[in-house]
Amino acid sequence: MSVDDELGGRLAVEHLVDLGHTRVAFAGGPLTIGQVRDRYEGAVAAWHDAGLPPEDLTLIPCSALTIAEGRAAGEQLAGVPRKRRPTAVFCANDLIALGLLQQAIGRGWKVPDDLAIVGYDDIVFAGAAAVPLTSVRQPREELGRTAARLVLDESGNPEHRHEQVVFTPALVARASTIG
Repeated sequence: MSVDDELGGRLAVEHLVDLGHTRVAFAGGPLTIGQVRDRYEGAVAAWHDAGLPPEDLTLIPCSALTIAEGRAAGEQLAGVPRKRRPTAVFCANDLIALGLLQQAIGRGWKVPDDLAIVGYDDIVFAGAAAVPLTSVRQPREELGRTAARLVLDESGNPEHRHEQVVFTPALVARASTIG
């Protein structure tokens, strides 16, 4: 079982491009993690399909998928001159996005006016953040039901055949991008 993380990356960046952002960053890593790499590749593909210059999609590498790394990404963004600074960031997960949101608010940036933020996973805290976080939702309940069905079938059915199930993510737009 898996989620189409490349599609999730596409959804996030297409949303930001549709909102008019022409300088976007991807905050996440390490890219050795398959899901992170797929999300980044989806972001790059959407950026390319929109016909935007590759140099205006910035990679902000993170060593882990944590709130602390999100804060560090915010510090890195703060060091970029305003005229060149990305106006939006797609984060590899919601923890990075929440750390980035904390850093942005702490610097006095208005979210989404100064910086739009998109996370990934749609954890419970995403919608409850100081500025509710736009996020790419994974179908958790459907994943759980399918996993249970497959395990039960495998344990009780001698004719069980393994199957690869790929789930479709969905963008949940909230105040961190649409004000």
